[in-house]
Amino acid sequence: MRYTVKAVLAKQGTVLLQLDAANEEEVRSQIAAQGGMVLSIQRNFAGWLPRSRTRFPLTHFSHELLSLLTAGLSLVESIETLIEKEEDGGVRKIIEEMLARLYEGMTFSHALEAYPQAFPPLYIATIRASERTGDLTEALTRFIAYQTQMDLARKKMVGASIYPVLLLVLGMLVSVFLLLFVVPKFSAIYEDIGADLPWMSLMLIKWGRLVHESGWMLAGSAAVIFSLLVYGFTRAAFRARLLQGLWRIPAIGERMRIYQLARFYKTLGMLQRGGIPITKALEMVSDLLQAHFRPRVIMAATLIREGKTISSAMQIAELTTAVGNRMLRVGERTGLMGEMMERIGNFHDEEIARWVEWMTKLVEPLLMAVIGTVIGGIIILMYMPIFELAGSIN
Repeated sequence: MRYTVKAVLAKQGTVLLQLDAANEEEVRSQIAAQGGMVLSIQRNFAGWLPRSRTRFPLTHFSHELLSLLTAGLSLVESIETLIEKEEDGGVRKIIEEMLARLYEGMTFSHALEAYPQAFPPLYIATIRASERTGDLTEALTRFIAYQTQMDLARKKMVGASIYPVLLLVLGMLVSVFLLLFVVPKFSAIYEDIGADLPWMSLMLIKWGRLVHESGWMLAGSAAVIFSLLVYGFTRAAFRARLLQGLWRIPAIGERMRIYQLARFYKTLGMLQRGGIPITKALEMVSDLLQAHFRPRVIMAATLIREGKTISSAMQIAELTTAVGNRMLRVGERTGLMGEMMERIGNFHDEEIARWVEWMTKLVEPLLMAVIGTVIGGIIILMYMPIFELAGSIN
């Protein structure tokens, strides 16, 4: 959901922001993370259709900015160049306002904080850490590599699910067509033979009568159920309950946990390499995880503050696997904790990729077998009386 927020931000005064959040509490937490105070929150009504808005091309922007900085241009010159080439009005406006803040003497990270809808907290934290070390190009390189890896993992998951979902949807459409249009036609033909038909064929004929007599009622009920499902998926609470149900399935829940850990360690590794303290990095990463993971992250941060090692804190908080814990211990001995966390994330990513490939190979033939059985069963039940009638005539 999208909210219009009037807030007071440090060094900026009263500002009007457009934020995307699940609820008002999340809006308040976003403003509080920037050290601001909320004055008013107004939810933007978008109806049933998603609002059309300009999406800031963060990765593309970072690529171009990195290229210009590497070529020897200063930060201000690079931003001016990006404004000159930008054709999208919404993106151009954000970059122009950002440049104006740089002219006023603000740091780059403070200029980015005014646009939370375009620049996530991780990006701002990476830039702020680079301002302390004076190596902005290295920070941009790390973020681009991180974002590329995350996008690649997401594309793999989406790509693997396209064919099974398409197969399932087509199978359901064919089954619905047979049940709503073909079966009622056959039921009218078989109505006079009713007593001599197999019981399953009789059930199909009764279904055909029901469709013929109450078709509009069935269509209205289906439309209401579909609308409720669509409305439910737009609600954060419904999605949370659905995810909790999936987490309870042993095989799927464990893989979802591994996927969350892969994101967790990749993000944590990037922040650690950027020079951000581990406890601060844990606080920032917790917002990227599922809700039931966040108390574990808080627990791990508390244990580290109390003097526990990172590996033992992660193990107590159940935020690691056996392999990940051994790799953390190696990172503690070598002092390369950021690089080791990124390796843990890559290791878990490869594990998820192998599982997705295996599941795709298993699910596709199973789906085809189930859909073929359903459609074939409907057709056989429709034609069975004809076969029996032909046999009795012979």
